[in-house]
Amino acid sequence: MKFRAILIPCLLFTLSLAAQEKTEEVKNHDKYIESDVIPLAGKKGFSFESKAGDFTFKPFVLVQASAKYNYYDDEGLELADQDNVANSGFEVGNALIGFAGKAFDKVTFNMTLNAAQSGDALLQQAWVDLNLKDELRFRVGKFKTPYNQAYLVTLGETLFPTLPLSLTTPVNIPYSINSVNPNIATGFDLGVQVHGLLRNKWEYRVGIFNGTGINVNGAKKTMSDDLGIPSLLYAGRFAYMPKGVMPTHQGSPDDLNNNKFMVAVSTSYNVEANWQASNDLRVGGEFSYLYNRLYFTAEAYWLNMKFVKKQQIAPAYNFWGGYIQGGYFVTDKMQLAARYDFFDRNSSKTDGILNAPSVGFNYFIAGYNLKLQAMYQYLGKWGHENQMERDNDDLGLAQHFAQVMLQFSF
Repeated sequence: MKFRAILIPCLLFTLSLAAQEKTEEVKNHDKYIESDVIPLAGKKGFSFESKAGDFTFKPFVLVQASAKYNYYDDEGLELADQDNVANSGFEVGNALIGFAGKAFDKVTFNMTLNAAQSGDALLQQAWVDLNLKDELRFRVGKFKTPYNQAYLVTLGETLFPTLPLSLTTPVNIPYSINSVNPNIATGFDLGVQVHGLLRNKWEYRVGIFNGTGINVNGAKKTMSDDLGIPSLLYAGRFAYMPKGVMPTHQGSPDDLNNNKFMVAVSTSYNVEANWQASNDLRVGGEFSYLYNRLYFTAEAYWLNMKFVKKQQIAPAYNFWGGYIQGGYFVTDKMQLAARYDFFDRNSSKTDGILNAPSVGFNYFIAGYNLKLQAMYQYLGKWGHENQMERDNDDLGLAQHFAQVMLQFSF
């Protein structure tokens, strides 16, 4: 009896260790199988795998359908049509279908189509990653540029259904030129990147991209007339995670007992950006913290837009912005969220700041892969020199914005 009393607990302990090792083995087996859409690594889900285990193929789907409401103030409206409510109704913002996987134990890959887009943006991403080791990996194709944390998180696991206004809104400049005014965000692009993870706490990403964004899949760049180098986007990001790798979600019901912390800096230089109109230098810093049910993040960024010589416009313009946002799971399924977003859209040469406080909530319908998100955002203006500057600074932006989005994924 004494022998059994000792033997049985030992066997159970051994089996538990074996099961834990097996779980870790599964997670390590596909930890670099990424979708940037929904989490895939370590999850069995719907997948195909060769008997030898050297080839894994995982299809995935993400659909986001929304109801939107936009109320615009009176400035900028046509006198003949004073309709303050516009760009409202229902939309499918994303209808993504794709696959990710691993081949030959060294190569991971991803291809994603977005049926809600058209033209070159139909191809959301397509890349191949050569994993020599954790510290040294090479990626080529169309993927997220290493700049803003708001873009680098998994699309289906964001705190709000809409990105911060300061990242996605074009800047205002007092010139009419044959180009598109830049955003602070760079998003998806075509290029090559070297990246890696050092000692499970230091992450680096350095890459060269076309600098034309998600809407262009072709090689259309030239040499820089001003600098004599290829007119491309040169980007890099360096992150420190003292408690291990920061998850790519902004709060998840499957991860309510975690403690992670991250600080990061990033920069990019878009040489003769926006079809040879300007050289755009971007610099950003970020902070993220995940502690059990709480998620908190903050970013600040700066854009220096300097016109090329052929534009014959001497001054450079500086724009800056940032946001602070947080979320907390009040129950295992409901997350409350708040964000404060600010943007010096009209440059540091002109007084005035846009600010956009937002509130929202996320509800996760367990067992059905459904997520319900809702938010309200108010656009405020302060510090402008006169009423004309105040009215011009928010042209094209809604004073009141509300969105309810239902998401399905597998």
